[in-house]
Amino acid sequence: MNTSRPRGPGRPALTRTDGAPLRVLVVDDDPDLAEVLTGALRYEGWEVRTAGDGVSALAEARELLPDAIVLDVMLPDTDGFAVLGSLRAVRPDVCVLFLTARDAVEDRIAGITAGGDDYVTKPFSLEEVVARLRGLLRRAGMARQREDGPRLTVGDLVMDEEAREVTRGGELVELSPTEFELLRLLMRNPRRVLSKAQILDRVWSYDFGGQAHVVELYISYLRKKVDAGRPPMIHTVRGAGYVLKPAVR
Repeated sequence: MNTSRPRGPGRPALTRTDGAPLRVLVVDDDPDLAEVLTGALRYEGWEVRTAGDGVSALAEARELLPDAIVLDVMLPDTDGFAVLGSLRAVRPDVCVLFLTARDAVEDRIAGITAGGDDYVTKPFSLEEVVARLRGLLRRAGMARQREDGPRLTVGDLVMDEEAREVTRGGELVELSPTEFELLRLLMRNPRRVLSKAQILDRVWSYDFGGQAHVVELYISYLRKKVDAGRPPMIHTVRGAGYVLKPAVR
């Protein structure tokens, strides 16, 4: 699998038709693959949950009511085709993208016949998965592009992704390109603790061979620009990582 991260910047953000984040369920028994997919989809600003088998997939689907499902064909307790049949009873209009290690024509036909909307053959690129999901969601009428440009808001911190501008309390915050990408990641995951390894993967790419001190350095840069003279928003969770959340006044 090509684990280069998708290029979120430069393409319009997709939301649900009501403006809320799209909801995606990733079903795969490989935890590493599920984590990589989850990171790529969250980078799009979507709400993502994971499941490692058919039983937990149905439980998560009942709670999340996903707009799309990324579904591995081979699962430890059943196959993806059987899971899909049950999922349709929970969420009839959900978009389904199958992941399969088999590229035979009969396997593709089986996936489509079972009710899948599209499929991706392993190994695949993250960009391909994201692009396929965006296409499925748009064609199904379950998503729309943000008409006013992609904007992220956490408390009084606002990021215009298209203009690449950041303000806090209405005051412009000047950021370098790397600082901008780091803050974008934090703002797309508000109240979620991100480890140094996760930040390295998302901001400096999966194949970056850098060290954790790079993250510490850029977090300190961000704090001087975002939190200086204001109630802090960027917090260190000892032994776990960093989290961005609205300031407590």
